[in-house]
Amino acid sequence: MISGAHVVIYSTDAEKDRAFLREVIGLSSVDAGVGWLIFELPAAEVAVHPAAAADRHELYLLTDSIDEFIGAMRGRRVPCEEPQTLSWGVLTYITLPGGARIGVYQARHARPAAAERPRV
Repeated sequence: MISGAHVVIYSTDAEKDRAFLREVIGLSSVDAGVGWLIFELPAAEVAVHPAAAADRHELYLLTDSIDEFIGAMRGRRVPCEEPQTLSWGVLTYITLPGGARIGVYQARHARPAAAERPRV
């Protein structure tokens, strides 16, 4: 029944964030009309965590090598927070030009089979 996921990032500077996703992260996109870009994402997964209130959601991008990712970002002058080694992965954060903070991690947990398919 479900064929994918659509993620929305709210931004104070959508144009700069779109350029960042396209030019720095390297995501391909289509124009849904009047410059409204929809970016392709690789395979996705969703987890449900317990919380006192259900009023927030988080976005994390996955990488096969956190060291390579951090090196590539630093080469593009994109600061990454110091990586944290956690039980479920090695995590860093980047901040988009519009201010949104996004986690990027190398998973240490099992991944669903669909999430392991080759990148497009």
